[in-house]
Amino acid sequence: MKSKIKSLRVSFILVTLLYLLWGLANNMNDTLLAAFKRIMSLSDLQTSLVQFAFYGSYFCFALPAALYIRKYSYKSGIMLGLLIYAAGTMLFTPASKTGSYGFFLIAIYVMAAGCSILETTANPLIISLGSPQTATRRLNIAQSFNPLGAIIGILLSRHLILSKLHSVDASSRSSMLPADLAIIQTQEFDAVSGTYFLIGCVLIVLTVIIAFTAMNGERDTSTATLSVRSLMGILWRNKRYRYGIVAQFFYVGAQTCVWSFTIRLVMEELTVREAAASDYFMMAIVLFTLCRFLFTLLMKYYSPAKLLTISTVCAITSTLLVILGKDVTAICGLVAISAFMSLMFPTIYGLALDGIGGNSTKLASSGLIMSIVGGALITPVQGLVSDMTGDVSVSFCVPLVCFIVILIYSFAIVYGADD
Repeated sequence: MKSKIKSLRVSFILVTLLYLLWGLANNMNDTLLAAFKRIMSLSDLQTSLVQFAFYGSYFCFALPAALYIRKYSYKSGIMLGLLIYAAGTMLFTPASKTGSYGFFLIAIYVMAAGCSILETTANPLIISLGSPQTATRRLNIAQSFNPLGAIIGILLSRHLILSKLHSVDASSRSSMLPADLAIIQTQEFDAVSGTYFLIGCVLIVLTVIIAFTAMNGERDTSTATLSVRSLMGILWRNKRYRYGIVAQFFYVGAQTCVWSFTIRLVMEELTVREAAASDYFMMAIVLFTLCRFLFTLLMKYYSPAKLLTISTVCAITSTLLVILGKDVTAICGLVAISAFMSLMFPTIYGLALDGIGGNSTKLASSGLIMSIVGGALITPVQGLVSDMTGDVSVSFCVPLVCFIVILIYSFAIVYGADD
């Protein structure tokens, strides 16, 4: 019994570390938007293609990942995800040599494929490492390390990428001689590729460590007699799960929108450059992290669905402050949104999977991970609104609509309308 508990703890610690790693990738993307905008003088819509590539890859690889771990094991899924993640980070080097935005998007797509496999693997594994009654709380604990990765990502971006950006703005770059502009861009691209190469090296080392570590959660042979089509049919008849996919789609869209345009909004409202604006992004992520732990503690006393309702109402209020406020008021609202978003992803995930048996958990997980495509589809809409209105704060009406959808879902859970 003691050896089994120890094995579960080791597995939990290693899997929790993965949450940190894809949190790092997610939030470095948010700073990449600001970097690419300056380096290549892109519009908000064009920079949002970073998120389209990243979350679009999540959509494409989540189901194959579920089928892979169903056939093999959780451990093999983790190792595959880490290797593909590392391959994507290494592709930043040739992308920087060509200076091609399209090549960078390909690198991001490959990197996200690895993250998608990791997330599809880790979430059901965390749920399986203990009692079903505490699954949502356990998932919140593991997810609490996701924003720690985000903090590391922001620090890396600030000191290794954003601080290396030249002060020359888009209008000045357009009038520069091609040779002079190429020198500046080469230095900026090298800062980007060097940072991601470093991350790739860390991922390879971790893959080797996991390869020689025994982990819980091998292939579940109990699903062998059930076809994917049969499992999907079972899942689709579950209203809580079906509507959970919709809620998760809009949540990831809202989170990606808010974080993608945090630096842009701070720059616009406070008239500062990217590196200084990233301090406010850091503040938002730190608050997000602290509130994740706080909400996890509160789940001992209040139901996850009721906490989701309260946090969504507060997120809506904060978003209205961004849209209607100015200067410091808008920035306070912006930072507050992150505090109230902290509960949402793992709670929607846990609520959607509540009552789903082991036979369907892996496939159900892939469906929820595929809903992350909301980040790919909704973020460009905000970028388009920002370009059309010339006002980043107005574009926050897009995540506002997303939060309203989540509120409807939480009400349905609280009052039993999903049954």
